[in-house]
Amino acid sequence: MARTILVRLNLDIKEKPIGAALRFNAAVDELRKISKPNNKVVILSHRGRPQGVEKKLSLRPFAPLLSKALRKKVVFLDNADLNKARKAIEAAPNGSVFLLENLRFLKGETENDPKLGRALASLGTEFISDDFATSHRADSSLSAITAFLPSQPGNLLREEVKNLSMAMGDTKKPFVLVVGGAKAKDKVGVISNLLKKADLVLVGGAAANTFLKADGVDVRDSLYEPEMVETAKKLMRSGKIETPEDFLWDGSKILDIGPKTAKTYAAYLRGARLIVWNGPMGMFERKKFSAGTAAVARAVLRNGRAKSVIGGGETVAALGLRKQVQNPKTNIFVSTGGGAMLEFLAGERMAGLEAVFKDGKKKRKK
Repeated sequence: MARTILVRLNLDIKEKPIGAALRFNAAVDELRKISKPNNKVVILSHRGRPQGVEKKLSLRPFAPLLSKALRKKVVFLDNADLNKARKAIEAAPNGSVFLLENLRFLKGETENDPKLGRALASLGTEFISDDFATSHRADSSLSAITAFLPSQPGNLLREEVKNLSMAMGDTKKPFVLVVGGAKAKDKVGVISNLLKKADLVLVGGAAANTFLKADGVDVRDSLYEPEMVETAKKLMRSGKIETPEDFLWDGSKILDIGPKTAKTYAAYLRGARLIVWNGPMGMFERKKFSAGTAAVARAVLRNGRAKSVIGGGETVAALGLRKQVQNPKTNIFVSTGGGAMLEFLAGERMAGLEAVFKDGKKKRKK
């Protein structure tokens, strides 16, 4: 049987245009590395959270986009009959590239069904996992499949683990952690896990409102999480958490950090030697409330001596900063995972990562 590589990528992309999205370009980079004239490649991925088969979440539209980016035809395969798909792959010439339909259309995918893992494994001779954004989940195409094929992590997965592990290991000082976004609950694990190592934690976005409330600030009708206020109070006792000193309001709601806070945060970031940033400082989708996030982004970009790890490709794209952060000279790594990055930094169990780094390694030794 010809060498056929199954590669798990992440095409769950909401950004427009798709061709400019961080995850799309990461997928293309991996495919360029592994697709050779003497092998075949089958792309495994998902899109959205379908309930059964939903046409609007089909991966079919990605086939021509990938074909254009790779400058070679990518053949779309339905996954309703995996035996039929396998025969089509086996009959194709070396050099062929296939895209299998949305894995979440298959029963058992999100339940890590070993039968589905075996069926997917029958499509190839080896497996590469390069989907960091979903690596915190135990899905059949990420975990169960590794029991049936020689498996290894892809280049992107290795880089994600390398860069995020750095933030959790011996760190350069000063280490500044920046957390924003909608929910404090999502960030508490990260703050708790990194608080001993970080010299300062800058909070923004709606997540900051919970900390402001814990500090006795009247946030009026702003979004905050009452159940997290006591936890926020405990974290603030460390003396390392910096909350906004001024805000931009939309009626009775805080939607961005104010100019004084932006200036203060930027000064801290200019002096940092390690920066980890996850989540915008405000509702950056609206120009009126994008200044805080833009100020943080500029400070990160202008700090030529710091190693920076940013989570949130959509934030980077919305601010028009993709070219700058992808320049190797900036020493910035942009993670493709939102929730996965948070869980990794919080020290949570990452089932998909464990499978390919541990189970896959054991399989290769057999």
